[in-house]
Amino acid sequence: MNGEQLWNLLRGVAEGKISARSAFDSVATEWTEGSPASENVGEGSTTPAGIVDIDLDRQQRCGFPEVVYAPGKSIESICEAFRLQQAAGQNSLATRCSPAQLSGIHSRFPNTILDQTARTARLMCNEDVKGHVVVVTAGTSDLPVALEACETLRWMNIGVELVCDIGVAGPQRLLARRNQLNAAQALVVVAGMEGALPSVVGGWVKVPVIGVPTSVGYGANLGGVSALLSMLNSCAANVCVVNIDAGFKGGYLAGMISRQTEFASDAKNS
Repeated sequence: MNGEQLWNLLRGVAEGKISARSAFDSVATEWTEGSPASENVGEGSTTPAGIVDIDLDRQQRCGFPEVVYAPGKSIESICEAFRLQQAAGQNSLATRCSPAQLSGIHSRFPNTILDQTARTARLMCNEDVKGHVVVVTAGTSDLPVALEACETLRWMNIGVELVCDIGVAGPQRLLARRNQLNAAQALVVVAGMEGALPSVVGGWVKVPVIGVPTSVGYGANLGGVSALLSMLNSCAANVCVVNIDAGFKGGYLAGMISRQTEFASDAKNS
């Protein structure tokens, strides 16, 4: 553990974001095991418990830490990943968590921010919010996917607004929000049924639009396939598309766009 990692760990304890027990476990592991896991990336290393080999080098390589996809994982393995990331001063995020997993994570890390609807668990070490992304839903049935995008952006320290229920069945609701949408650095537009909303939004704004098709809809929606194909065939040139129900991927891409915009603005003003 280097000096910066130790400082982030102690600051987390002082601010109540990391429990004293978790901090003790992190330091004790360093004493008994030597160098941190990030130094062993690519060498087939495992954690002391033998269940997690978290990629602590990913933040340096790719800009953001590794995210834990919860399905199929034990509560112990998710918590071990969180512990290693917190010890390294990295924000933690687990997606698609079951209620039992959310409860187990929170019992070990009481400062974890849980979203039962989004099915996410988020534990922050560093909070320096910059940027501006708006997440839009066609209807409230799309909210679980939209909230997953929102929680992903908050984990990335990107400012986020949520605009709900402005689908194409009531186009006047979209036009009333036009200035708000144009003020964003990127938009995440979440829609099921026929998946038309990203195209409509794209024709009214001058920012990138990331379409997220959802599985919301009746039988001919084919579990989101019809919405996906509609978005892929969008005539709006500023629309790109991620996978069905992929709120995390939509939020992550929007966050990267926002961050690069902030970098460019900082460089211009320096």
